[in-house]
Amino acid sequence: MSSEDGAAEAGARPGKPALAPDTWTPTVPDRRTLRAEVWLVLWVSIAATGLRALLSLVDSLTKGTPLRQQTQSLIVTYVADRPWLDVLYQGTRIGLAMVPVLLVIHLMRRSGEGMRALGFDFRDLGRDLLKGAALAAIIGITGLGLYVAAFNLGFSVRLAAVDLSGGWWNAAWPILYAAYNAIVEEVIVLAYLLHRADQLGWAPWKAIATSSLLRGAYHLYQGFGGFVGNIAMGVIFAVLYRRWRRVMPFIYAHFFIDVVAFVGYVLLHGKVPWLP
Repeated sequence: MSSEDGAAEAGARPGKPALAPDTWTPTVPDRRTLRAEVWLVLWVSIAATGLRALLSLVDSLTKGTPLRQQTQSLIVTYVADRPWLDVLYQGTRIGLAMVPVLLVIHLMRRSGEGMRALGFDFRDLGRDLLKGAALAAIIGITGLGLYVAAFNLGFSVRLAAVDLSGGWWNAAWPILYAAYNAIVEEVIVLAYLLHRADQLGWAPWKAIATSSLLRGAYHLYQGFGGFVGNIAMGVIFAVLYRRWRRVMPFIYAHFFIDVVAFVGYVLLHGKVPWLP
């Protein structure tokens, strides 16, 4: 017996075949398994958040106070009097929210496709950034107009400004929240969902509608304006993603939009008369 055969025999457990990674060929699961995978990923991430947002909207509607007289914080502050504990709370919240993305990465690698199949890489950084910036400008300006109109019509809550005072961590949170929002939403509700929908044989309109409705449901806590606005954004993103097959431009666009929304609102609040 050769030394290699002896090592292989020693490494194998009795009654179990030895695993040979170099001969194992991963494949995309069957349709039933794939369908279960998609719904499980959604329910541990975007769908669960959408359900909580729906309950938040129901709570707002049943308070008897018009939506425009209610305030919704963009970022939750936990323990302002103990900054070190607030940093831990915020960091834990962001870290746990990223776990579903890690799950998607694992599932895509296990199926043998990898995240390049979703365009989640830096191969085309310059072009992706330009596309993201252009999308952010178009969607951001349109979205701001829609929010102001919806607020004035009583269909949206007032969004509370982020407090940037008190320490470096308060200035860092909007950037970190913008990054995690962009990665979680675009990787899962856009790229992963549309990719798996194609593999499941969904019609394009069904995939786009599902992705867009999930995005809208995720923002129901903002009121009906946020719901409708994000559905429109979802349709545009889904149509373009099916053409480009790269998720990075949409991550950058979402990140730019959220940074401007979080930080820009603080800088302009009280100075621009038409801004709620």
